[in-house]
Amino acid sequence: MVGSLMRFRLILPLMALLAIALAAPAQARYSVGLSEQDARVFANPDWRSLHLKQARFILAWDWYKTSSEVGEVDAYMRAAQAHKQDVLVTFSAHRGCFVNNHYSKAKVCRAPSAAAFRSSVKRFHAKYSYAKSFAAWNEANHISQPTYRKPKLAVRYYNVVRGVCSRCKIVAADVLDSSDVATYLRGFLRASHGRGRIWGLHNYKDVNRHQTKGLTTLLRTVPGQVWLTETGGIVKLAPSFPFSETRAATATKYLFQLANRYDSKRRGNRSRLSRVYVYRFFGESSSSRFDAGLVTESGKRRPAYAVFKKAIG
Repeated sequence: MVGSLMRFRLILPLMALLAIALAAPAQARYSVGLSEQDARVFANPDWRSLHLKQARFILAWDWYKTSSEVGEVDAYMRAAQAHKQDVLVTFSAHRGCFVNNHYSKAKVCRAPSAAAFRSSVKRFHAKYSYAKSFAAWNEANHISQPTYRKPKLAVRYYNVVRGVCSRCKIVAADVLDSSDVATYLRGFLRASHGRGRIWGLHNYKDVNRHQTKGLTTLLRTVPGQVWLTETGGIVKLAPSFPFSETRAATATKYLFQLANRYDSKRRGNRSRLSRVYVYRFFGESSSSRFDAGLVTESGKRRPAYAVFKKAIG
């Protein structure tokens, strides 16, 4: 009787510990960073309090040709290095080539040759050798890019980056969650002979309309890992989303619910979610068409900032 009583007393605390473990939410398997273009972010106390280790930076493929862009890139990369950030470096079209929903036919806007792009990537890699994460081309399936409807061209640029830094983590195709995403990625897979184990998605539609289609389409289509390379709650997108900080906060909360749901590989999927980059930290001016900042242009916290901090906390 005494022995049975002792065993019962030992079982009770073990059962309590098991109940606590089951009730506690599983730790997320994905990592979180911020996509931000402004180097001032690294000096901001609200950014510092987030204790992030990953950032994302977009630059024009021909960044080295103008002194102003060289200065911007240098300021950002040096500040990021000083704060020990793993920067996802993302190449994009020449600045100013997409205006009024039209991509310019000007010579400077033409898709670079593989040799020209290789020269740019080599130049960047030599100057900022501590950068170990790259996306070959930003929003490759969007009309604002010379890779639009040309997955073979996107593959060419991916192969260039792989050749320059074979040991780097490279996002094979970085796409927007538009209706052509599956078709574009299948074309990419065919042209690359199945290469690519990291894929990027900008799933604003999912997050701000509280759906899953963009992410689940990608997870079913490509093998390996999916990174949400650009996502977040939209404060303003004229005319579809009028200004609302409350709506953006709600969307930010849904983003992390979505990430928690798909950070493990599920039946029917070929990949799983492993990174999230929220765009962006600083907001825009009131006259801007698009704004998704966690704080205002002047740095005042918005409701989405508190949601973001709690989610990664």
